[in-house]
Amino acid sequence: MHLFLYLFLLLLISVSIPVSLSANFSTLSITRVHNETLVCALVLRSASSNTSDLICTHFPSGETINYSSEGGYGGGRSIQYSALATADDFLCGITTPAQGKSSMIWWSFADDEDPFNNKRVYWGPLLAISAGDSHVCGLINGSALKCWRWQEFPDDISFKTIAVGGEFVCGITTCGMIKCFGNETDVLMKEPEGNFTTLAAGSHHACAVSASGNLTCWGSGAPKMDHVPDDLVALSLGTNITCILASNGTVYCWGNRATPPELVAREAFVSIEVKGDSVCGVLMKNYSVICWGSKNFENNSLVFEQVLPGMCAPEMSCPCNSSIPGTGTICGNDGHVICKPCTISLSSKVNVPVPSASPPPQNHSTTGGNNNRIRLVVITIGIAGTLLAASIVMVGLVFYKIVINKEQRRFDLARIDPTGQQPNLVRPPSLLRRNGLVSAEFTFRALHRATDSFAEGNKIGSGGFGTVYWGVLPDGCQAAIKRAHHKRRRHTENAFLSELALLSRVNHKHLVGLLGFCDDRGERILVVEYMPNGTLYDHLHRLPPSDSSPLFTSWTARLKIALDAARGIEYLHSYAVPGIIHRDIKSSNILLDSQWTAKVSDFGLSMARTAGTGASAASAGTVGYMDPEYYRLQELTEKSDVYSFGVVLLEIITGFKAVFKTGEDEEPCHVAEYVMPILSSGDIARLIDQRVPMTDTREEVAIEKVLKMAAQCVRSRGRVRPTMREVVMELEWVLGLCGGDEDEMVEVVLEVEDRGSTVSSMSAFDME
Repeated sequence: MHLFLYLFLLLLISVSIPVSLSANFSTLSITRVHNETLVCALVLRSASSNTSDLICTHFPSGETINYSSEGGYGGGRSIQYSALATADDFLCGITTPAQGKSSMIWWSFADDEDPFNNKRVYWGPLLAISAGDSHVCGLINGSALKCWRWQEFPDDISFKTIAVGGEFVCGITTCGMIKCFGNETDVLMKEPEGNFTTLAAGSHHACAVSASGNLTCWGSGAPKMDHVPDDLVALSLGTNITCILASNGTVYCWGNRATPPELVAREAFVSIEVKGDSVCGVLMKNYSVICWGSKNFENNSLVFEQVLPGMCAPEMSCPCNSSIPGTGTICGNDGHVICKPCTISLSSKVNVPVPSASPPPQNHSTTGGNNNRIRLVVITIGIAGTLLAASIVMVGLVFYKIVINKEQRRFDLARIDPTGQQPNLVRPPSLLRRNGLVSAEFTFRALHRATDSFAEGNKIGSGGFGTVYWGVLPDGCQAAIKRAHHKRRRHTENAFLSELALLSRVNHKHLVGLLGFCDDRGERILVVEYMPNGTLYDHLHRLPPSDSSPLFTSWTARLKIALDAARGIEYLHSYAVPGIIHRDIKSSNILLDSQWTAKVSDFGLSMARTAGTGASAASAGTVGYMDPEYYRLQELTEKSDVYSFGVVLLEIITGFKAVFKTGEDEEPCHVAEYVMPILSSGDIARLIDQRVPMTDTREEVAIEKVLKMAAQCVRSRGRVRPTMREVVMELEWVLGLCGGDEDEMVEVVLEVEDRGSTVSSMSAFDME
């Protein structure tokens, strides 16, 4: 039985991670060896070949070495590499991952070493690799920073991505903060504040893009940029050189001799690489490598005729659901492709101050001071009994080792029901901890400190699972810390493990992200993203209308929040493998971050979709949002989430709660029952929340379309409700109608048509 469970979790690990690893690796690199420039790449053996060789060419001499055939690791046999990295005195080849692990093969360029002699310096899970002028670092075991042949750095910080510069390394933590380490004084302690998504490092400077689109550079090599493009897909930095690759393939560079030569200035590139004074790019039209910048390329800018333009990865792992056309053949026609990098819109120019993280809740500092004084007194009183307590603990540990059943202590792997029923786990599966499916495992002591001893002033919410606290993690990230009730042990255990298992395998900008968990001292705690603007429910029903809240100043803002949440649910239904049914969609489970982006939260009741058309499961959810067909027939499908989201849409448009009273003496009324007859009569104005100003007739048309779509979502029969994909497409269309100009409207139409539908078919939601 344990073997079956082990294999099941291993399968979960191999198919469910939605993050594209290809974005964290390169198939092209540059370095300097003595007075020559060395360009290395994975060169395709033929146009239709799915095999490549690791080849390096020296410039200006033109000497070429094939490292795949010249002494591959382990007796000279040929090895297939999937990525590489180089620095001033070494070359690293990363082997194609097998069973989640890769080898790093190392060649030295030092004068006293054989350039063909190599060593395997690492074997294991490798989620990112970055090389600077002299050093190479990677992310291993999920999110831990490891550097080879360089100093040790803190191992208690979880990173999403890293970038190595001259004598420093920077990383973006799991909550979007930038942390830098090393010896470069121009970069260290000058990191910009905020939430960042993209990062690059050069010899003496670094650049990053925030979640809101601000491009910021700092350090002694930071450029003064002009004519910055509106978007980018990649950043690459060298010595006083900064290059941007725009989404249309155009390369923009700043620095001495960094501008692309006229011959390729108008060409589209797949990727770019900058190191020192050299810039190289892979052309989109034929995957050839062109280099410029260094004088070593003056007589020959064409370096390789055809290279592997990126790392092959499973198509389902592409972060923006898009791949480079035709790369399936290059990658072997086995479901692997080369992913297109995601487009990042830039909202401002360089060196614009980035806003700090949101302030902590009220009363935080006062409570903290009192707790610290109380803690000091307790520690002082208890210090005399420390030795006695230690003795008792040692005796207890010996007793535990002898008496407790060994099988229970061997991690007690998950008893996951493959039919999709609620997980019945005794303890969190240790495989989650060892294979990087969660960002971090926290001790209870660390979270106790992070929340100021779970201070009442840090409490930001509560529910059936337990209490939610605001806290600051050891790496400085703000987090929401969900501590399970000690009562109702079995209920909270199932909810904890269900949410942990599901959040560990999903990653989407409109789903609240998991930062880690705690299984210590009998505590069950989840650590998730902190959403400073709270819940949609609070803004609609609890907080007074405010000009600072876009929900009361713009219908566009309300519809954007609806679209954000719909996209999160669509991801669960259509892109998670296997699909996930949330089962508790409601306005209080839709959270808002500092930019008012909506994210779906609380997966304690969620279930994996079964192979059949519906799962037989005891009904669960919240009164007012629960699908009546699911409640009656006990058969769960994605259409149950559609019903719940329809109720949320009615809340957004009308401002009414899911269940409310029309008068003090009236019986409670469900919002759908109230809306339907009025909508049928055509008196739309009675249903629109009057707290939000209506600017023009386009908004009136858009709101009417959303009301009609919501009416379809809450139909009594699930089979005639729209899918979440259809809901997303309709919201995309009405949002463009509500808040865009004619050009924006054309873009929305084109985007919808690209998704396989037309505007006319989308907007044909009629009353039943």
